[in-house]
Amino acid sequence: MLPDLADLLADAHVVALPMRVRFRGITVREALVLRGETGWTEFSPFVEYDDAESAAWLRAAIDFGWTPHEPAAGSVPVNATVPAIAPDAVAPLLARYPGCTTAKVKVAEPGTTIDDDVARVTEVRRVMGPEAAVRVDANGLWSVAQAAEALERLAPIGLQYAEQPCRTVPELASLRSRISGLGVPIAADESVRKASDPLAVARAGAADVLVVKAQPLGGITAARAIVADAGLPCVVSSALDTSVGLGMGAFLAAEAMSAGYAAGLGTAAMFESDVSASPLLPVDGHVPVRRAEVSRELLERNAASPERTAWWRARLERVHALLVASATGASHRPE
Repeated sequence: MLPDLADLLADAHVVALPMRVRFRGITVREALVLRGETGWTEFSPFVEYDDAESAAWLRAAIDFGWTPHEPAAGSVPVNATVPAIAPDAVAPLLARYPGCTTAKVKVAEPGTTIDDDVARVTEVRRVMGPEAAVRVDANGLWSVAQAAEALERLAPIGLQYAEQPCRTVPELASLRSRISGLGVPIAADESVRKASDPLAVARAGAADVLVVKAQPLGGITAARAIVADAGLPCVVSSALDTSVGLGMGAFLAAEAMSAGYAAGLGTAAMFESDVSASPLLPVDGHVPVRRAEVSRELLERNAASPERTAWWRARLERVHALLVASATGASHRPE
């Protein structure tokens, strides 16, 4: 059932969390956390997303905050996340992820070169050792030709997979065929979470692995169904959530993630502060599967400005109206 807007706003707080390093162009992560009937939940679509795309994020917040979910495991393994940083910054950053034996390394960052990417990934491999699993994530910023060239240079370092090397499903399919001899699997992220049909990439044979994120896919219940229908190995990752949203992802990972992979849910280590006094930080390479308990003190300390708070509350109101209209339209469809 869809809660009333008043229920969503009754205990809702907008926070602005400073980040330790720039990631995805962001130095401060804004989010709206709210208390539902079953606990704290989160609504945090990136600020550039329109209301229609943000609707899935609100469905996820409602699913987690108003639907009981039981943890299917006590903890899940997670990867370290390495932004587009210089090689000499790699070791100090990886130290924030104790026990992690997998790293996801950002590549194809605007303003950087493939030489920069190779140097960064090489340093990650050196620091973590030959047994570690190393992934790269291009966020769809390479063309097929650029991706093929880059992965030919990166493959000898040893890659678990390349995440969203190109933007479109046809491009991923073409690249996957072109580099079939490299031994680098292709993982799809944006082609799942930003697609009108999240299963298209699986039907097209364009990926070997699906990266799924609870908020963009409409929540635990919806994402679990997508994973089951896709029939591909699945890795659960974060959308740069607070510890509240990371808890949502951890519940999903415990249920749906394929064995042998680490989830991308260690990103609380990227924040200087969080909404919980017990954030979901990696310990021995794992994060617990639990709901984060929100600290009123931290909500106040990290509160967004009045202007940004008003912006987020207005956004929530608009997106809620879209869900109401969608539900009303569905209920009035002819048989």
